[in-house]
This record gives sequence, C-alpha cells and structure tokens, in this order.
Amino acid sequence: MAAFLVLLVVIVLVVMWIIGLYNGLVGMRNQCRNAWAQIDVQLKRRRDLIPNLVEVVKDYMSYEQETLTKVVEARSKAISAQGVQATGEAENQLTGALKSLFAVMENYPNLKANESVTKLQEELTSTENKIAFARQYYNDSVMRMNNKTEMFPSSIIAGMFNFKREEYYPVPEEDKEPVKVDLR
Repeated sequence: MAAFLVLLVVIVLVVMWIIGLYNGLVGMRNQCRNAWAQIDVQLKRRRDLIPNLVEVVKDYMSYEQETLTKVVEARSKAISAQGVQATGEAENQLTGALKSLFAVMENYPNLKANESVTKLQEELTSTENKIAFARQYYNDSVMRMNNKTEMFPSSIIAGMFNFKREEYYPVPEEDKEPVKVDLR
C-alpha cells in the first residue's frame, strides 16, 4: 500500500511538472506572438505616415521622382510581406528608402522649413525608435522561447507538443557594419 502511495505521488508530481513546462512554453509562445503584434502596430503606423510625407514633399521635389517612387514601392512591398523574415527584409528596404528620401530632402531648404514636413519627420523618427524597441523586445522573447524549446528537459515537452523555434527579426546588413566617423 505504501509503495502504491509513493508511486501515485511520483506520478502526480511528474504530471504537474509536465503541465508546468507545457504552460511555460505556451506562455512564451504567446509572449512572442504579442511582441510580434507590437512590431506590427508600429510598422502599420509608419506605413500610414509615409503617404502623407510623400504627398507633402512631392510638390517641392519635382526632380526627385525616382526617390519618391522607391519609397512608395518599398512601402507596397512592406504591406504585402508575410512572415517574420519577409517582413523584416521588406521593412529594412523601406527604412533604406526613407533614409534616401531624408538625405535628398536636405537639399531643399524650403522643404526643411515646412512645418508639416518637420512634424512628419519627427513622427517617423519617433516611430522608428518605437520599432527598434519593439524589435528588441520581440527578439528577446524569441530567444527565451528558443532556449526553452531547445534546453533539456523542456525540449522533450516542446517536442511532444510540437512547439517550434521562432524566427528572429532580421537586422539589415548595413546596420551590422561598423560606423565610420570622420571628424574633419
């Protein structure tokens, strides 16, 4: 009878342990999904600001239509991208197109002085910062999830219940290069 009781306690403890690991994995998966949703909110905000910016600067930049076209095309690709990798790559292209647009805008003093343009630039800059923070939080969540799904003993439970590795939000290649500083 005592052996049966000990066996029952061991079985209950193992089941509780499995339930705890499973619930932890579900929580981490949901945290990753929520973190991705937060990135998506900021990306949508940026995509919604871009047509306003293009519309305002279009009249000033009659000779720079190619730059504006690249921004609009990059925005279109970003909107239609699916999945973490494709979205990350499309958004990185959009970021590059916006950097080009801002660089070209520097050559137009009247444009730089325009209050609407200044406000839109500030909003886009703020949004870029929010995207960067959301990306960091997402990648941190992905790291915790991937660690949990790959480390023993939780990897056994993750495999049994088909938990998968999550994808990191990619960093643009140009952001990986060292920054060149010229103080001349």
